[in-house]
Amino acid sequence: MSIKPQSIFSIPSTILGHGDFTYRVDEKWGMLDPSKFPVNNCHEMVMDRKKRMILLTDEPKNNVIIYDQSGKYLDSWTLNLPAAHGLTLVDEGDAEYLWIVDNGGRVLKTTLGGQIVTEIASPQQEGIYSEGMRYVPTETAVAPNGDLYIADGYGSQYFLHYDSAGNFTRKFGGDGHEDQQFKTAHGITVDQRRGKEPTLICTSRGHNSFKRFTLDGKYIETIFLPGAFVCRPVIDGDELYAGVCWSRLKYLEQMDNSGFVTILNAENKVVSNPGGTAPTYIDGELQLMVQNTPVFKHCHDVCIDQDKNIYVCQWNAGKSYPIKLIRV
Repeated sequence: MSIKPQSIFSIPSTILGHGDFTYRVDEKWGMLDPSKFPVNNCHEMVMDRKKRMILLTDEPKNNVIIYDQSGKYLDSWTLNLPAAHGLTLVDEGDAEYLWIVDNGGRVLKTTLGGQIVTEIASPQQEGIYSEGMRYVPTETAVAPNGDLYIADGYGSQYFLHYDSAGNFTRKFGGDGHEDQQFKTAHGITVDQRRGKEPTLICTSRGHNSFKRFTLDGKYIETIFLPGAFVCRPVIDGDELYAGVCWSRLKYLEQMDNSGFVTILNAENKVVSNPGGTAPTYIDGELQLMVQNTPVFKHCHDVCIDQDKNIYVCQWNAGKSYPIKLIRV
């Protein structure tokens, strides 16, 4: 008699992660009828005041899908964006707003219901970029004073800084291998909790690293994550979380379907890799991290709820809906 092997998702006791950060996989969370609510890539997710989970997709039929935390559908809307990629929520006191980035070059501020409030002109239009420089934005972040930062992660590898009124202030970064430069400047966040002063944490995915800068664009340090092609940093409490889109499974090369999630503590030490190998430090240096359990394909973003559960959004994952990791 032959025994059919079980999928990892059919094993209820599947536990991912390490140390104090372990999780049970809920692969059925958020699954909808794809004929009514299709997704292509589930790029990013945020949680609003009402604890609704707001998902951004690059499917023009529904760029935004809103769930409750059980995975029940609540609402959806679209701006007909074919390459919606970055999603940032900002609470301005009177209301919450979304900054949405489309790889086609659009950076939009909207209400939670999808009404456009403002749009940032491209750096070519404003004379910020010289002729021939590419602009393919990927992400935004908003500082405590309302200043806006745009990551040109698939373009010229700069971070563009605007004041709260939308006036261009400066750019920093650029393509290269110097400490202050980037390879795939994919994500950015403002770190307001894990230091004496707010700083920027910027992704350099090709360098397997996050790079920390002052709010006025001065380089501070690199957080090297060998093997992990990280996407945007997400801070919750004292921890920094990130989706790893690829790792280096074989011959130390970037491999498809090799993603996992990584979690760093307040000292920027990796403490857990759900779906990946256990973090190991030798003489203070982090060793190579790769996928260990094939739950994920290409992790693109994570969102953390009030119970410290993780919602994992994926790129190039067979048009799958997000996966929920329940903290245990």
